[in-house]
Amino acid sequence: MSKDWVGREIHDGIGVLTLNRPEVMNAVSPGVVAVIEEAFLELTRPGSGVRCLVITGAGRGFSSGADLSEDAVASDGAASVLQRVYHPLLRLLRDCELPIVTAVNGAAVGAGMSLAMMGDIIACARSAYFLQAFRRIGLVPDCGSSWLLPRLVGAARAREMSLLGNRITAEQALEWGLVNRVFDDAQLMPEALSLARQLADGPVSALGMIRRLYWETSGNSFEEQLELEDRLQQVASNGAEFAEGVAAFREKRAADFRAI
Repeated sequence: MSKDWVGREIHDGIGVLTLNRPEVMNAVSPGVVAVIEEAFLELTRPGSGVRCLVITGAGRGFSSGADLSEDAVASDGAASVLQRVYHPLLRLLRDCELPIVTAVNGAAVGAGMSLAMMGDIIACARSAYFLQAFRRIGLVPDCGSSWLLPRLVGAARAREMSLLGNRITAEQALEWGLVNRVFDDAQLMPEALSLARQLADGPVSALGMIRRLYWETSGNSFEEQLELEDRLQQVASNGAEFAEGVAAFREKRAADFRAI
C-alpha cells in the first residue's frame, strides 16, 4: 500500500483528491480504498480549510474499477470485500458535510463509475465514457451502482447499461442526465475547479444540509421529507450563514460566506 496512490492538494479552500495509479487506469483495490479514505479524512478534517472536494483521476482514466490483477475477490469473497472495504468508503462520501465535484477525466468503469456518481456535480471530459462492466465477468452491479444509476438516468436506461454492458459516451451521458457538464479534455480541471470554487464560496453548512436532503429524499415519504426540511431549515435559519445572507441582501452587496 502506497500513500502515493492518491494525491491530495488544497487550492483556495478546494480539496483535490486524485486517484494516482495511471499505469492501471486508477483501478481500485482494498489497499487503494484505504488510501482514498485516508486522503478524504485528511482533506475534510476540521481546520483543514477545505470547503469543497474535487475527486478526479491521473492519466487517461478516472477509474477502471476493481483491480482484477489482485486475488482479493477470489480469496475473500466478493460480498465480504464489498461490506468490509468498499461500503464504508461510499458511506463516508454520502455523509460528507461538504459538496463534492467529480471530474471524470476518462474511463469510469464498474466501481469507478460508482465513485464518479457520488459527486453532487459530475463533470466529465469529452473523451470520458461510462461502463457497467459487471456482466462481462459474470458479476452483478455493486458499490451502490444499482441504487445510484436509476436515480440519475431512470430504471430503463440503468437496466440497459447493466444488462448489455455497453459504453456510454460523455455526450450520451449528458443527454441521459448521468452527468452535469461535458468539457473539452484540456478544460476539464479548470472548469471543474471553477464549479468547485462557486461551491466553496457559498454557504457551506447550508450546502451540506442540502446534500443531506437529497440523499434522504428517496427513502422518505412526502411527510417525512417535509419534517426533515423543517428540522434543517430551523438549523439553517439560526446560523451565521443566514445572518450574513440577509445582511448582504439588505446592504445590496455580495454575501461573504468565507468570512464566517
